[in-house]
Amino acid sequence: MDKEITNKKFWEKVAKLYTPMQERKNANLYRELCEIISKLLNEDMQVLELACGTGQLTFPLCKKVSSWEATDFSEKMIEEAKTRASNLPVTFTVQDATNLPYEDGRFDTIVIANALHIMPNPDKALTEIRRVLKKGGLLIAPTFVYDEKINKIRIWIMERIGFHTFHKWKSDEYVEFIRKNGFDIINSSVIAGEMLPECILICKT
Repeated sequence: MDKEITNKKFWEKVAKLYTPMQERKNANLYRELCEIISKLLNEDMQVLELACGTGQLTFPLCKKVSSWEATDFSEKMIEEAKTRASNLPVTFTVQDATNLPYEDGRFDTIVIANALHIMPNPDKALTEIRRVLKKGGLLIAPTFVYDEKINKIRIWIMERIGFHTFHKWKSDEYVEFIRKNGFDIINSSVIAGEMLPECILICKT
C-alpha cells in the first residue's frame, strides 16, 4: 500500500486520541514553539497554517493575528479541531498542501509544523507555499529531525501501526533542503522533543 495513503489512514485513525497524546507527550515542545512563533506575529497578519492537526499551535496563536486559516489533509483531524474551536477567530478547512486553492500572494505568514518530513513530495508543498506567500512573506517551519538522541522504540512502534516518515533529515540537511527550494533562512534552532529533536526554521521568500 502507498505510504502516503497509509499515513492518511493513520491520522484518521488517531484523530480523537491526538490531542490527549500531544498534551501528554509534547506539551513542553508545543509550549516552546508557541513562545517562539508568537514573537513573530502581529495583529495585521493573514496567516495560513498547513498540517494543523487538532490545533496544538492554532488555538494559542490565532488571536494574535488578523486572520488565521488552519488546514490539514485529514478530514478527521479537522473535525476534531472544530469541536475544540470554541468561537475562536479561526477557519478550518481540509486542504492538500501540494495543491492549494488560494490566489498568489494571499498570506503574510505560513506555518507548517512537523509535516514536511512525512510528505512524499515536500518540494511540491514548498512550491505552493512560495506561490501563496506575499513577496517577503514569512515561512515558519518547525520539523522533527534526526539529530542527537532519538526515541528509536517509539518510532518503531509508530511505524508498526501505520505511520511512515519519508525524510529522515538531520538539521543541516533540512536547512539545505529549504534553502534549495527558494527560501532565505533568517533563523535556525534545534530544541529537544520527547521522541525527536525539533529544527525550527524561520524563513523568507
